[in-house]
Amino acid sequence: MYQVKFENVSKRYTLYNKQSDKLKEIFFSKAGGKQFYALRNVTFEVPPGEVVGIIGINGSGKSTMSNLLADVMPPTHGKIELHGKTALIAISSGLNGNLTGLENIELKGLMLGMTKQEIIDLTPAIIEFADIGDFINQPVKTYSSGMKSRLGFAISINVDPDILVIDEALSVGDQTFTDKCLAKMNEFKERGKTIFFISHSVSQVRQFCTLGLWLEFGEVREYGPVDEVVREYNKFLKWFRNLSKEQQDSFKADKLKRRTTVVDATELGETYILPPLTEEQLQTRHSSVAVSNEA
Repeated sequence: MYQVKFENVSKRYTLYNKQSDKLKEIFFSKAGGKQFYALRNVTFEVPPGEVVGIIGINGSGKSTMSNLLADVMPPTHGKIELHGKTALIAISSGLNGNLTGLENIELKGLMLGMTKQEIIDLTPAIIEFADIGDFINQPVKTYSSGMKSRLGFAISINVDPDILVIDEALSVGDQTFTDKCLAKMNEFKERGKTIFFISHSVSQVRQFCTLGLWLEFGEVREYGPVDEVVREYNKFLKWFRNLSKEQQDSFKADKLKRRTTVVDATELGETYILPPLTEEQLQTRHSSVAVSNEA
């Protein structure tokens, strides 16, 4: 039983040298850009109640992964299955800078299909969790990155998603707020929710996550128990940092060649939003995990 499933998922972008090349392709069907795969042939399954730490050096495709998980954009190839509602927490993600914090709460709620009354009922809890004082009535464009993160986290956590995607949102807050977020995330985990935690902080990933997903230049290098994945990732970082600048550049150039090689697939990718797992299914999952742990 899984809550999230990626099957041979690829996300491709076209890189243009100048804007006119893009216009030529639109109007004359003349390809003028280089194909670049942010993700290539990614396959994995995540059972309910797991916390997946997604790690990798800059440019490995972590933010693309978060956008696919949150159904912000479709895959180019492959199939994604998501059981239930997803919420993305990233710095200022989904926030309109010209609106106040209060207006953003209402906007986000309406976008999620909530009624006016449901939004009104949730607003006090969101304001309390965000804890940004009178700034809740000020335009978001006046907020610091930490305040944007607080508001974004408070909104997403209180709409009670089945799948929570956190993309570097805890990297800008103070320790008190981070601890409050981690406590809330633990509460979600205990309720059988699935969480994806994207971070450069290997220590936070090891502390909080149950599974690790290591992305290396758009492909899955390792996926499994978090301690094993983090251990292998740290070995890689040590090896990579000991290379000379020329060796590092050569390594990256070799990986880049793979990311510009066209994937052998013709069908367009799709994301399927499936019904949330039932309480009975989640309970069955908890029982099987408990038996496995006792064994």
